[in-house]
Amino acid sequence: MERKGLMIHYEYCTGCHSCEVACKQEHNYPVGRGGIHLNEIIVELPDKTLRIDYLPFPTQHCNLCASRTMRGEQPACVKHCQAAIMFYGSLAELAKLMEQRPRSVLFVPR
Repeated sequence: MERKGLMIHYEYCTGCHSCEVACKQEHNYPVGRGGIHLNEIIVELPDKTLRIDYLPFPTQHCNLCASRTMRGEQPACVKHCQAAIMFYGSLAELAKLMEQRPRSVLFVPR
């Protein structure tokens, strides 16, 4: 069976937290637990300006919404991402997509 994963093109993430909310609602996680966590990364640039990036990062609780994907649906985080920066698919497809999107990460669950 072909392995699936999640690619996040975080360059355009707006930090809206839709992925976190969708995941919590899909899995009924209690406060403090979730399948994805939005990290805020602040970097001071050489010209003294700040760059703020948001990086949605799947946690150990993420199973890529196995029940949804078995029905042919997208994981909840992908479906509800308002910036459309999350992609679900085969590792080969996602690796190809990453070549066109340099500020991206790939998540492959255990």
